[in-house]
Amino acid sequence: MKKIIALLLALSMIAVLSACGGSKTESKGEVNVYNWGEYIDEDIFDDFEKQTGIKVNYSTYESNETLYSILKTGGSSYDVIIPSDYMISRLISEDMLEKINFDNVPNFSLIDPAYKNLEYDPSGEYSVPYTWGTVGLIYNGDVVQEDVTSWSIMFDPQYAGQILMFDNSRDAMGIALKYLGYNQNTTDEAQLREAFDLLVQQKSILQAYVMDQIFDKMESGEAAIAPYYAGDYLVMVENNPSLKYVLPEEGSNLFVDAMCIPKGAENKENAEAFINFMCDTDIALANSEVTGYAPAGTEAMKIFSEDLDEDLYPVINPDKDVLANCDVFTNLPQETLDLYDSLWVDLKS
Repeated sequence: MKKIIALLLALSMIAVLSACGGSKTESKGEVNVYNWGEYIDEDIFDDFEKQTGIKVNYSTYESNETLYSILKTGGSSYDVIIPSDYMISRLISEDMLEKINFDNVPNFSLIDPAYKNLEYDPSGEYSVPYTWGTVGLIYNGDVVQEDVTSWSIMFDPQYAGQILMFDNSRDAMGIALKYLGYNQNTTDEAQLREAFDLLVQQKSILQAYVMDQIFDKMESGEAAIAPYYAGDYLVMVENNPSLKYVLPEEGSNLFVDAMCIPKGAENKENAEAFINFMCDTDIALANSEVTGYAPAGTEAMKIFSEDLDEDLYPVINPDKDVLANCDVFTNLPQETLDLYDSLWVDLKS
């Protein structure tokens, strides 16, 4: 699959460069992209620069909350960010995003309508869908011999020292809430404190709280159980075929991440050019093949799904019955966000 997509991308680039006469593209400034770690094929930056003359300056963050903190404290030097649904809603409500000029993003027409104008951006003015997926349980089948169907294994003392947990409050609390039978968007303080108490009990059996560190730990066999994103599982399983993925029966998080432009971005038109480039079917397909995440483009997703191995298909395309138990994170009231922050500090201290 990698060779096929690489060939398609190469042919696409040859056509583009031929149309430009094969000459070097005149420099047209830069674009500062701020994204999750392990969440883009950085090789395509050269293709973007050749097409547009715009240089990509790229840096990464580990969580939506880290992104928010950076933007809130003066991170306006970024031109493109890629938050998750609930964080996009928060950024819109706090007037921290620019409206996108869609005249500069004609490839928006390639995005599946199923991911447009969702609750986090109902007017569709502030974001362009990037990828989507689920949070599930990843476990090493050589270590875990039982049939895994529940989040309960994350709290099982027999696997003490083998378990990893998200190093961000929304995902960690979300898992505890689902295991307890609650909605991940609850604002009920009693339910949130019950979830916190469960995480406190879990802390003694954890190996570590992680984000991108999960790749080395799960691929090497240093850890055996962890929650993480479906797309990243596709990358991990290539390096460790013993890893398995399951959406727990209690349900989980269904997310959509989207490209946005922070308020005050200095290179807004260049940001729109970059967003348009990422929506191109060939580019989106090549990017998803490297990252493992399902593209939001209709045709790109069709090709990406067709090229998946049979056993990996349900990881990226879960049954509707499975998805029915999943929650899409929504923006929470400030009072609840403050409680999350307080509980998380207490947990990590």
